[in-house]
Amino acid sequence: MGHVPRSGGWFGDEKGWRVMGRRTAWWRAVCRVAVVGAVLCGTGAGAGGSAVAAGTPTPYAFSPDATTVPGVGSTADAVRLESGRTYRSSLPVSEDVYYRLELDATSSAYVSATAVPPADAVVSASDGIRVSVQDADSRSCNSETENFGGGSSARPITAVAMRERSATRTRCGEAGTYYVVVERVGTTTADDVDWDLELATFSEPPLAEAAPSSAPEAWDSASPTPQTGEAVRRSGGAGFASAVSVGQGVWRSDISPGQTVFYKVPVGWGERPHASAELASSGEGSRVVVGALELSVHNPVRAPLDDVSLNYNGSQRSASLDPLPPVAYENRYGSTDQVKGMRFGGSYYLVVHLGAQVAERFGDGPFVLTLRVRVDGSKGGGPVYEGRFRPQDVFASPVGVGEPGVVPSGGGGAGDDDALMTVVAVSGIGGGTVILAVLGVWTGLGRRRAS
Repeated sequence: MGHVPRSGGWFGDEKGWRVMGRRTAWWRAVCRVAVVGAVLCGTGAGAGGSAVAAGTPTPYAFSPDATTVPGVGSTADAVRLESGRTYRSSLPVSEDVYYRLELDATSSAYVSATAVPPADAVVSASDGIRVSVQDADSRSCNSETENFGGGSSARPITAVAMRERSATRTRCGEAGTYYVVVERVGTTTADDVDWDLELATFSEPPLAEAAPSSAPEAWDSASPTPQTGEAVRRSGGAGFASAVSVGQGVWRSDISPGQTVFYKVPVGWGERPHASAELASSGEGSRVVVGALELSVHNPVRAPLDDVSLNYNGSQRSASLDPLPPVAYENRYGSTDQVKGMRFGGSYYLVVHLGAQVAERFGDGPFVLTLRVRVDGSKGGGPVYEGRFRPQDVFASPVGVGEPGVVPSGGGGAGDDDALMTVVAVSGIGGGTVILAVLGVWTGLGRRRAS
């Protein structure tokens, strides 16, 4: 996506209900179908919904559970961010803002900051944000900078910093108070407008058993064959919290200039995601829009791992992400952000942005976007953790001692329930029809029980 290489990088300086009997499992499946139907009916009905409404693109859909907190200019009044929570704040032009963390001596903590400038904001390629985690003596545990890049189109951008517990890293290893610092970087200050900010915190528990302490020596870095087949229409979400789940396959949606859409792909331990994006033809033009479409992939703590952009002149164009290694705990000891970021099983995010400049050359659209998603590798068990991730829902499973993190096959969830949910979602059955069907089946079941 054209971001500036990170100095030191981000990593530098299901068990669900226990089902008792087939009838219980059946009823859970029926209930989930009803929920899916309601979601389909309400698509695009609000900022927190899972799809983007027609008309003016929504810059970003904040998590409906986000708590609004102030970002202050001093550590003295910094508000505490609790682990596994999401927050909403703002980021001024020329002032660093501080937040507080209370960390133990065993877990690794990750803080994601998504900056959302106004849709009409003027930004340059070097503009962006920097996120840092510091100890009580102002020593940096880790920092990351993310920029808008060559497309220079205002859009949500995300950077992630962390406090990593490691036997080889003694700095920031003690329990105590730490601070998150978020600041704007770059040269463009003409807008002089605060940017909205979403902060998400994540906690990774320590291992219960020893794991390899060096990165895998080799993995298949050849580009996978792009996924083929008939495209299924699936509109993207407008934020990380509302990202629409997709598995391996070909997915199609409409996207408008200035719009950013979010998808999530379940990836288990030993698996890896790959994706390419295509922008359909809309009539050739004589001028090219540089960086017209941006595609990026983020890991479960929202850290950007890789990105790619394409130029557009009205003819169909495509772009593919670089290959990533299979998910493994020991990837954290790798030498690049792409490898280090593949350290968790869970939800990996595909984020697509169509530059606002496209409208100046080719009209308001919408334009047809096609995503080709592949998930390959040898699925296996993850490491054994002493405790659970927070929050649990974005990782491969709420793992604990003796509970390896494994994502069920199909990328959708656990067992027949999710297979049924996927069928309903793909077929696009209206919520009213689903609810009526559920009521009919339930009534029939009640009559059978009565007789």
